[in-house]
Amino acid sequence: MAIRKKSTKSPPVLSHEFILQNHADIVSCVAMVFLLGLMFEITAKASIIFVTLQYNVTLAATEEQAAESASLYYYGIKDLATVFFYMLVAIIIHAIIQEYVLDKINRRMHFSKTKHSKFNESGQLSAFYLFSCIWGTFILISENYISDPTILWRAYPHNLMTFQMKFFYIAQLAYWFHAFPELYFQKTKKEDIPRQLVYIGLYLFHIAGAYLLNLNHLGLVLLVLHYFVEFLFHISRLFYFSDEKYQKGFSLWAVLFVLGRLLTLILSVLTVGFGLARAENQKLDFSAGNFNVLAVRIAVLASICITQAFMMWKFINFQLRRWREHSTFQAPTVKKKPTVTKGRSSRKGTGLYSKMV
Repeated sequence: MAIRKKSTKSPPVLSHEFILQNHADIVSCVAMVFLLGLMFEITAKASIIFVTLQYNVTLAATEEQAAESASLYYYGIKDLATVFFYMLVAIIIHAIIQEYVLDKINRRMHFSKTKHSKFNESGQLSAFYLFSCIWGTFILISENYISDPTILWRAYPHNLMTFQMKFFYIAQLAYWFHAFPELYFQKTKKEDIPRQLVYIGLYLFHIAGAYLLNLNHLGLVLLVLHYFVEFLFHISRLFYFSDEKYQKGFSLWAVLFVLGRLLTLILSVLTVGFGLARAENQKLDFSAGNFNVLAVRIAVLASICITQAFMMWKFINFQLRRWREHSTFQAPTVKKKPTVTKGRSSRKGTGLYSKMV
């Protein structure tokens, strides 16, 4: 993301610069169209598809369950409209955080262009990861995932979801889809776009896969685990940019990163490789949402293992590069303490963690 320079001259309407400066206001107007559509009977049916969750069913109360009837949801093609609307909401929230929080901090800290871009990235992602962790943990506790881990595979397919569960997945998909137009709105450098596309694509692939294959229970647990580790990294990077002496958070993140990868593999193998493999119903049934067949289980485990291996490969390369830079920096400091220490420490320190995804 480049530093925005405010000019006294207003750019021409619908020009490139006009859209970049006012994209939040434009998107807000589009979102208001859907909300205003709820007020009129002619457009209410169409607007509801975008604003509210679709495909709900009401289950009658039984003696074993609560006295009230339960309203559950399943997925369908209309969810794309809901994801689109909340993608607009994500763009608006992104702009609010950028303008009223991150830009004010950037003006005080006087970051360079590189630091400015990385600080904005970590600021946005740390806010999203924190919110998603709290929301996901609330769902895990309310639906007794922690007290009964067998719920990850028991009674599969999990084609019926609670309101919180479905809304969580809709919000996740909306957020990561909103990252595509943000590459344009935030003037992302061309050399950074491929990295961002891979980053966004991996999230969408796994979240959509868990949602469509009715593995939403496993997906929720893995997302909360992964988001917590990522939140620790980005919040540590924010402190590191403010003062390069704050590096203890990265040490804790490095330990939790490895543990997070191990827990992800253990939970995935336990759920898909053992739990679902021993289930009685192992027939492919699209109408019932049952994808518990050998080919799908192998594909799911393969995609998870390949992604974890890719992340560990990047992590190991980063740590090796960090140790190599640290060792090359220590050698000249012994010979020339007064001239080399300060200048190179600030330069090297900036490059160690700011380049890490």
